[in-house]
Amino acid sequence: MRPGLRVSFLVVAAYLVGALNSRPAHAQGVMVAPHVVYMDHRTRSGSLTLYNPGNDPVEVSIETFFAYPVSDSAGGFELHTVEHPDSTMPSAAGWVQAYPRRMTVPPQQRQTVRLLGRPPANLVDGEYWARLIVTAKGGQVPVTGVSDSAGITVGLTLEVRTILPVLYRKGPVTTGVAVSGLRASVEGDSLVVRARLVRSGSAAFIGTMNGALIDVSGKVVARFSIPQAVYFEMEPRFTTSVAGLPRGQYRLRFEATTERQDLPAEVILPMAPVRDSLEVALP
Repeated sequence: MRPGLRVSFLVVAAYLVGALNSRPAHAQGVMVAPHVVYMDHRTRSGSLTLYNPGNDPVEVSIETFFAYPVSDSAGGFELHTVEHPDSTMPSAAGWVQAYPRRMTVPPQQRQTVRLLGRPPANLVDGEYWARLIVTAKGGQVPVTGVSDSAGITVGLTLEVRTILPVLYRKGPVTTGVAVSGLRASVEGDSLVVRARLVRSGSAAFIGTMNGALIDVSGKVVARFSIPQAVYFEMEPRFTTSVAGLPRGQYRLRFEATTERQDLPAEVILPMAPVRDSLEVALP
């Protein structure tokens, strides 16, 4: 190598998946809003706002693919990707396009990205899904601890990927969720709650799972409230601290609702809350 040559390595700095608010990694990424994009067949359009909070320009590219969240055996979150969805899958990945797809966002500047739906002419009523990958490639971070006797500078080029859902709706759509197999166990200082969640209706269930642990006097002594999406079915894991609670019998109330504080009211589909409960013994 020639003296003074800079060597770069591409690394994936972060994956931000699902309905979480995106944030930059080491000021090398871009902030993306909103974190869920809704499109309807009347306008067939949507938009994203990208903001570069750093001091260097950021190269951004946008791609679409088809995927939906599932749970693993431990109740954790996974994104299941279908590389070639067939006609039975409600995929919009092949006909939702971003303009521009590639751009450079200057430091502390915003860029609007337009999303345009070009669905097939025979598209039936329902909700269709896609995921956007917003890939931001920023400046380089120097790598310390490398000998510079040869005049070689080594750095890492950071690439931050933000993954967010797109939901395209045509005609009237409904949603719902069935709750079954509710169970709970104590692990250390936490109460671990699991339940099988199966979506009903023609649209993904986007809502909140609420849990409340109630003592014999009727007082709520522990609770959780977790945003949750169910596209087909899941069996997620929820936890709440029970540290310091006395031994004895409690009742767990579990509720699924479409209430969400982070989404506009006009995109939330109405659904009556779904509730279940069970007795819990703290040892």
